[in-house]
Amino acid sequence: MSKGLIFVIPILIVLVIGGGFYLSQKNKAETPATTTQTSPQNNSINPSFSNPKRSAHHEGNTPVHGSTLAGVPINVVIDFNFDLAKPSEIKIQNGQKEYGVDETIIDENKLAMRKNMDPNSPDGLYTINYNACWADGSCHDGSFQFQIDHTQAEQFTDLTARSEITINLKNFQFNPQKARISKGTKVIWVNLDDTVHTVNTDSHPAHTYYPGQNSRDLNQGDNYSIVFDKPGIYLYHCTPHADSMTGQILVE
Repeated sequence: MSKGLIFVIPILIVLVIGGGFYLSQKNKAETPATTTQTSPQNNSINPSFSNPKRSAHHEGNTPVHGSTLAGVPINVVIDFNFDLAKPSEIKIQNGQKEYGVDETIIDENKLAMRKNMDPNSPDGLYTINYNACWADGSCHDGSFQFQIDHTQAEQFTDLTARSEITINLKNFQFNPQKARISKGTKVIWVNLDDTVHTVNTDSHPAHTYYPGQNSRDLNQGDNYSIVFDKPGIYLYHCTPHADSMTGQILVE
């Protein structure tokens, strides 16, 4: 092989490699990047909850801040550890529209106030603004939010069109844990565990959302029943196991 070829061949190799690299980079630049497309989110289904504001002496509220409900709450209830007085007030709003009905009620023990909610309230984000007042005339405001999404009802066991249903308390669970029933249905809870359970309305430990749904201690074999006459969502729990044993009933 001549000396000329010895010098030319390496040069040709460099040119070929360099040309290939240039073309590959050019193609990358001209080819649009592939992106993963996601469906746009509906703000009413995935809202951005603002931070809640707790007034003085606030203990809890139902619904809880940031919750998503499959139906309209029968009322909004706020619990305190200090005696309430007039003019305490609750406002239930979706945007600029008010969905609270009737006057704000202060419970007889003066430790909770409540306001009924329009049963025809639509899906969406609701902001609760409240003003808690004491006998000395001072008042303190607060706020929280929840959303209603009726499509969540698909996750409930459909037990509608029945005059009576049974919910078993077994293995530290309500079974079914979420039940859809018709207005006027009698619900019977039966404790099948060998430990004490209860059926208590939210919140814990105030049990103020729907006081008619507060049972005695239920030993194994005991039962407790009520008839649900008002449409809406009912949130409840077992007091001895409140962190893990919860249930919901949707009355239609």
